[in-house]
Amino acid sequence: MTPSALLHLLSAVERGELSSADAAQRLARLPFEDLGDARVDHHRSLRSGLPEVIFAQGKTREQTLAIFQSLFSDGVDVLATRVDTETAGELIVRFPRAVHHPAARTVSLRQTQPPQALAGSIAVVCAGTSDLPVAEEAAVTAETFGARVTRIYDVGVAGLHRLLAARESLLAADVVVVCAGMEGALPSVVGGLVGVPVIAVPTSVGYGGSFGGATALLGMLNSCSPNVVVVNIDNGFGAAYSAVLMARGAQARAGYGG
Repeated sequence: MTPSALLHLLSAVERGELSSADAAQRLARLPFEDLGDARVDHHRSLRSGLPEVIFAQGKTREQTLAIFQSLFSDGVDVLATRVDTETAGELIVRFPRAVHHPAARTVSLRQTQPPQALAGSIAVVCAGTSDLPVAEEAAVTAETFGARVTRIYDVGVAGLHRLLAARESLLAADVVVVCAGMEGALPSVVGGLVGVPVIAVPTSVGYGGSFGGATALLGMLNSCSPNVVVVNIDNGFGAAYSAVLMARGAQARAGYGG
């Protein structure tokens, strides 16, 4: 249930186009729907502005399909992350309008049209091609929830001129998401170039001493750029979700004169 859908429902009751009993029936699933293995939060869009998202890893195919169906029936934008190929194939068959993004390991289905004035602009940056799965998870998440996304890939600090060549795109963004493994230095560099929040995503990319992304995580947590905040290892989704909320806020403030 999105805020706009709720207002439309209440307006229909006010105009006499819908009975209060029918409206109550439609609202009966708020704030959640109990599917047995999952309690799907249909109230989340009203609270936070973005719907619940399915983390498919660890779920059975049937559980993922049932949750996807529940969110689809509610009319919100649906996103499933960390989806295996077989489950993705079944989702596409059952929901023909859904889109499978293999590189991002996601399946998304847009059902709403967010106001473009509030969508915001997000730059998704990654240090190397090996970071692409995490960067694409972030990019697809942001696009699913209405943000304008600019991808700036393979611009790690080992060739700094590649990043500087994309400076205009960086400066145009309301929020920048930076995905990097190895020593995790890229977010600090980006943070020094832009005057907006930078969300750093450490990736589990690197040789033995990278400790599965822990080295990049600690490096980012110790960033000398004060506009850098950090999410967990490989959490492109979490970075993008927060980035969308930040970007919407920035656009809303701009619309009211700052």
